[in-house]
Amino acid sequence: MEKIRIYCKNNSGYQEFDPGVSLLEIYKTLDVKLSHPLAGARVNNKSQSLTYRCYSSKDVEFIDISDPSGMRSYVRSLCCVLSKAVGDLFPNGEIYIEHPLSKGYYCELVINREITDECVEQIIHRMQEIIDMDIPFESYTARTEEVVALFRGLDMEDKALLLETGGNVYGSYNKLGNHVDYYYGALLPTTKWIYLFGLEKHDKGLLLRIPDSNRPDSLQTFVRQDKMMNVFRELLSYQKAVRMTTAGELNRANQKGEIPNLVKVSEALQERKIVAIADEITRRFRNNGVRLILISGPSSSGKTTFCKRLQIELMANTLRPISISLDDYYVNRVDTPLDEKGEYDYESLYTIDLELFNSDLRKILAGEETALPTYDFVLGERVYKGNTICLENNSVLVMEGIHALNPLLIPGIDASFTYKIYVSALTTISLDHHNWISTTDNRLIRRIVRDFQFRNYSAKETISRWPSVRKGEDKWIFPFQEEADVMFNSAMLYELAALRRSAEPVLTAVSPCDAEFAEAYRLLKFLRYFSYIDVDELPNTSLLREFVGGSSFRY
Repeated sequence: MEKIRIYCKNNSGYQEFDPGVSLLEIYKTLDVKLSHPLAGARVNNKSQSLTYRCYSSKDVEFIDISDPSGMRSYVRSLCCVLSKAVGDLFPNGEIYIEHPLSKGYYCELVINREITDECVEQIIHRMQEIIDMDIPFESYTARTEEVVALFRGLDMEDKALLLETGGNVYGSYNKLGNHVDYYYGALLPTTKWIYLFGLEKHDKGLLLRIPDSNRPDSLQTFVRQDKMMNVFRELLSYQKAVRMTTAGELNRANQKGEIPNLVKVSEALQERKIVAIADEITRRFRNNGVRLILISGPSSSGKTTFCKRLQIELMANTLRPISISLDDYYVNRVDTPLDEKGEYDYESLYTIDLELFNSDLRKILAGEETALPTYDFVLGERVYKGNTICLENNSVLVMEGIHALNPLLIPGIDASFTYKIYVSALTTISLDHHNWISTTDNRLIRRIVRDFQFRNYSAKETISRWPSVRKGEDKWIFPFQEEADVMFNSAMLYELAALRRSAEPVLTAVSPCDAEFAEAYRLLKFLRYFSYIDVDELPNTSLLREFVGGSSFRY
């Protein structure tokens, strides 16, 4: 039998194997050393389960849980164990894995009795029993109508509907012992590979906790996110009322021609929220003297369009909003702080000349006419072009930037003069009841589309920058989000279907030889669960226009 050649990127070497060898067998033979627990591999730059078998020569790179793809495999497998445990203990019950929260995953448990500490302990005990039994995660493929019938027979209408509306000839499903389910990506080989988890009561449901990717022997540190929880709950309650919680339900609505109305309702919900925020600012301006509006949020959260729409509503309330850009207070490029690699750290708070900014801000709030700098990105320096600012009696200062909620930005400003807003795309629609949609993926797809259309960046370039962007968000943005007076959810129920047509050709252009191909391929596969929605249905004031184009606002 002719051998196949496997090139292992971890060891930078070749070795021959018999055709049909599994990735796990290759890993054991090559004695690859990883710093954290093994969780998967990339084969020719595509993420695969360790049970994947190679029948021809391949490039292979093994990954651990410090890699986002590896952690996704771990979490999917853990969710499958949780789902089986709930099914074993409560045959008529259901677990809904809804969204990331507090460094874990918030779940709604529906059973025919009160959720007590005893219930949670029972689930934890059963999960550990399943893990100790070392049950394999099995994957199967069959004709779509057969898989749909299987899920429908098990009363899993959410999965059946997604497959039915997906337009694929074949579909897949997973088995864990006698438990049938499906997770849209690689799983671990067996339950024994799950070595650490937590489960506890949280709010009205449960919080599933996972290992820290940087400290794998510890769980992620719990962070209270009550305001974020309320934002998720607010939109989810509406979605449940109109039966629009999953991608399959969205696709069915699209088939029925209901999207134009859904777009109008979604836009109206966002507009009502912006009006409510503007009304609250106006009330605080008149009663408490609020003069400074601070708007923050992570990359591609829609901060810029939100800021413009908010200013319109403030003007409708007879206030005069005046905007100021933190970007104009960047230090000269030669003074930009460096990261651990010795490269410019543009995410750092200290890219801003804090002394100059606070000096100018105090003058502005005191009613003095103040000269404003303009940052010349070509020269990498601040310049003065004669721009000045002076607040009038009915003026409020609106400032948008990733550091706007950081207390170190304006340490000398009385908090009673400020109103803080956190903007993010908190995706509430799911693929199905056990497969959530990452808010990070939502923002990354937005950014890929926007960067290509307006900044001439390829998907490869955007994806390659994304880890450093995410690292900056974890350090400089997310720790302060609960300090906001209000959170605004910029995600639209329909947006991934609307972004698909713009994103696909950009993602398809990433070469299979590129390291970024694995992420591009994953995002393409994910987007194809959504039926196309024509962006012509979007109004020209839509927040989504910031990314797909056609906005009536100037950026």
